[in-house]
Amino acid sequence: MSIFTRIKDAIFGHDRSTEATTRKPAQQSAPKPTTTSGIPASPVDAKWEREVDVEAVLESRAASNPQKLNWRSSIVDLMKLLDIDSNLENRRELARELGYTGSTEDTATMNVWLHKRVMEELRKNGGKVPASLVA
Repeated sequence: MSIFTRIKDAIFGHDRSTEATTRKPAQQSAPKPTTTSGIPASPVDAKWEREVDVEAVLESRAASNPQKLNWRSSIVDLMKLLDIDSNLENRRELARELGYTGSTEDTATMNVWLHKRVMEELRKNGGKVPASLVA
């Protein structure tokens, strides 16, 4: 499973077990595989009829997390909040998945790009993401 899919599943599936059974993917030309939770198996297939409020989900998780995580601007903290290992190799893998063309040795630049791109991809896949998180 891709790193982005794990991020998306953690957000789109978070506290939504009752909705997962009633929510349906947007109409597509052919049926797509889903996980057992009803969440599409790939980022491309993750378009929902109703938006997921990404900020509300992350705020809720942050409120119950003992660590003070700066998920609004840090990809490392965002991944930690979602219980995804934020080690450098996972961030490099995420960068490859999302099409990063810069140097993965310049981790500061890569991390800033990753955070913005993850938020953009969440929005493209049915997430309601404030403009301040994708700008």
